[in-house]
Amino acid sequence: MGKKRVLLPASEVDMTAVKYTPQRIQGPHLTGCWLKLFVMLAEAPIIGSMIMILLKNKNRSSEMLKNTVIPEDPMFKPEFPPQESEPAVVCLEEDGKPEERVELALQCLPDYNPGCIQIADSSAPFRYWKIRDYAYAYRSKLTTPSQVAENFISAIEEFNNKNPLAPLLISYDPGEVRSQAAASTQRFKEGSELSILDGIFMAVKDDIDCCPHPSKGGTTWFHEVHEVKKDAVCVSRLRSCGAVLVGKTNMHELGLGTTGNNANFGTTRNPHAPDRYTGGSSSGSAAIVASGLCSAALGTDGGGSIRIPSSLCGVVGLKTTYGRTDMKGLLYRGGTVAIVGSITASVEDAILVYAAILGSSPAERVSLKPDLPCLPNLTSCESWYAVGSLRLGKYTETIEVVIPELPEMRTAHIVSVGSEALSELNPDFEDGKSTRLTYDTRINLALFRTFTASDYVAAQCLRRRLMYYHMEIFKKVDIIVTPTTGMTAPIISPIALKVGETNFHVSGNLMRFVLAGNLLGFPAISVPVGYDKQGLPIGMQLIGRPWCEASILRLAAAIEENCAGPKKKPVQFYDILKGNQL
Repeated sequence: MGKKRVLLPASEVDMTAVKYTPQRIQGPHLTGCWLKLFVMLAEAPIIGSMIMILLKNKNRSSEMLKNTVIPEDPMFKPEFPPQESEPAVVCLEEDGKPEERVELALQCLPDYNPGCIQIADSSAPFRYWKIRDYAYAYRSKLTTPSQVAENFISAIEEFNNKNPLAPLLISYDPGEVRSQAAASTQRFKEGSELSILDGIFMAVKDDIDCCPHPSKGGTTWFHEVHEVKKDAVCVSRLRSCGAVLVGKTNMHELGLGTTGNNANFGTTRNPHAPDRYTGGSSSGSAAIVASGLCSAALGTDGGGSIRIPSSLCGVVGLKTTYGRTDMKGLLYRGGTVAIVGSITASVEDAILVYAAILGSSPAERVSLKPDLPCLPNLTSCESWYAVGSLRLGKYTETIEVVIPELPEMRTAHIVSVGSEALSELNPDFEDGKSTRLTYDTRINLALFRTFTASDYVAAQCLRRRLMYYHMEIFKKVDIIVTPTTGMTAPIISPIALKVGETNFHVSGNLMRFVLAGNLLGFPAISVPVGYDKQGLPIGMQLIGRPWCEASILRLAAAIEENCAGPKKKPVQFYDILKGNQL
């Protein structure tokens, strides 16, 4: 029996006395035959439980949960106190038409300069084409969505012929892409385009329903138990704006991993360094944007799964406030840590896609009482004054903002996300389907099965404590600034391509700064800020107050324009607007 630990109420903790000491997650790094053996042992009735208990003890899980008296009541989903209004914003109607919200978002952006699209100088600095570049090219008859579709299809064929296999899309129909593009081309011909997103190529993560594609969740079998009858709400909103939805992107199986490794379909490679991971679980979504093949992609984020791959691939990943966007039509519908969000090549494009997909579900509006969604008005002088007035804090080794109990936050998150995932997946694990999962997924599930009801309740008590600490911080600052990840893109072990791998140390480093956004439901964005000595992208994360997406988008836009420096062209990049590989 462990020694009982009694915590003071959060309101009585002396936050000035807290020291930030990063802790390494304890666990094996396994691949190949050792991974297979470990899974066999972990799933054995008695020895498996012993292994998982040992693993949890090494990471102090029992000490933080079973052996601790936590004075706070449980918080079973994020509860947000009222927030101050944001300056220099444009408010949007949740019940309005997506295309009308996108039009308002367009009016919030600085004037568009079409000059760059005419430049043919190969020595010009690299830049990603933005959504407004495509729209200008269509309206100026420089190209058509149908022509871009042919460029896209040729590029995907090349990707699908790579050896080893490294697919971006695991469900894809060229005929469907051509059909959508042809409809968009006709609308431009008639001058009846639906929005600035008309004819813009976008991809959808494989755990989000998008007709007529199956939703496999990165598995070989989930589509057998889950019939896609209509689009997820977020997808239907993009479709109503005229987006060309190209297919379902590769992902870490069931979203239960941070690297993007997928032994079922092949592991997506990092466009900046094909021998390295993209990060996960929204691996294909980040890679397809970083490769230039799509202006945007939808992802899901239950433990950094949008922000991690966005950081590692050098693109922008937006995680909104919990409940800001309707989750109907997703693999994980009832959890309390995950959201659906966007991955884009620029902050400007993130604003446009966010405007299209936002809108809480009716149930969340009753329980969460969300503030009206707002966008930063980047056309006004007041907006730049607002940037200067933002109060920033950071929690790193150079302590300016101190948040107690960060190890407890990691434990509370893994218990929450693991228990909720298992609850949704258990009904589909009959007939031996769980044995058809990859080995690293099975290890995670074996760990999740050891969590008890009391563990889950204790985790929710910790959630309330951690919410208190963060809201105290947000009385002093508007945005918390951190690196997005604790490392740049890790190398892919060749043997891991065949059987997968589990690496607790890498997962801990990749998730080190992202968990507050999930456990506590805060909005956060990863924006590229440069490269390490090996030329690998580095992302900066901005964590905002609840419902304050406009503030983090405003600061991200300023960082992108003034601080990020020149972008490097990825090793794997395709210019589908002009139709040539650069």
